[in-house]
Amino acid sequence: MSILPPRPKGPPLNALRAFEAAARLGGFAAAADELCVTAGAVAQHIKALEAWAGAALFERRSQGVELTVLGAGLCSEFTAAFDHMGEAVLSLRARATPQHIRIAALPSVAQLWLSPRLPAIRMAASDVTVSVTAMETRPNLKREPFDMSIFYDGEKSSPDSIMIAADVIFPVCAPQLAGRLKTPADLACLPLLHDAAWRDDWDIWLKAVGDGAAMAISGPVFSLYSLAVEEAKNGAGVLMGHEALVRDHLTNGQLVAPFTEAVTLKRALTVEVAYPLEDNQTLNGIVAALVDGRR
Repeated sequence: MSILPPRPKGPPLNALRAFEAAARLGGFAAAADELCVTAGAVAQHIKALEAWAGAALFERRSQGVELTVLGAGLCSEFTAAFDHMGEAVLSLRARATPQHIRIAALPSVAQLWLSPRLPAIRMAASDVTVSVTAMETRPNLKREPFDMSIFYDGEKSSPDSIMIAADVIFPVCAPQLAGRLKTPADLACLPLLHDAAWRDDWDIWLKAVGDGAAMAISGPVFSLYSLAVEEAKNGAGVLMGHEALVRDHLTNGQLVAPFTEAVTLKRALTVEVAYPLEDNQTLNGIVAALVDGRR
């Protein structure tokens, strides 16, 4: 009677995923954030992988971890492998549900820029279901279940990014406050509203117009830019407006720009897609609607 010997087991997929993320991102904590687990779980996965391989992949140090020569040599191969698997998963989802488009966007962009444009998307693709997820950082479209992302990017954005608008900033306020602002120095008499993610806005603008040396720029801080915009509309103070996000409020008169000085930052509102537009006509139509309606 023949006896089938047990097959040797390969390393768990989660261990390989933890190694790739930690190697690519430079640490266990960053990998944990991306994988939505704890740093301890990442460490245990990598420890199990090292035990299976019989060799260390990371050097543990008091300041963090560093790839060994072996680990560094494998990083690009594992990244390419997981990217390829992610693309296969995206292809499966796109073919299985071709009429469902999933968009990821910065919360302020989703609320203030994308939301007013959803009717145009529905007109451009009436038979399509569009889901929107607000998140603070742009997802990896090769790995995460989104067809499109809309975020502010710096100068080193993807070469495939579609630029919607430069990030131009200038103070905005309710009409009833505008009469009290003749020069930037008058800002010292009113509360300055701040967004938690863009805390440097006031400092950048005041220095650019030459009035930032002696002015206190403290004031209420909001974790949601859309809430700061609402407070500005309510007359609570003066907010540093991001032109693409406050344009509609300026148009309808709920906000005004009391000064002519504006500063263009080294970033832009951009769209990225998970696959070539020519491969998905539905996505192509949605992007076209967004680009046509950017002004």
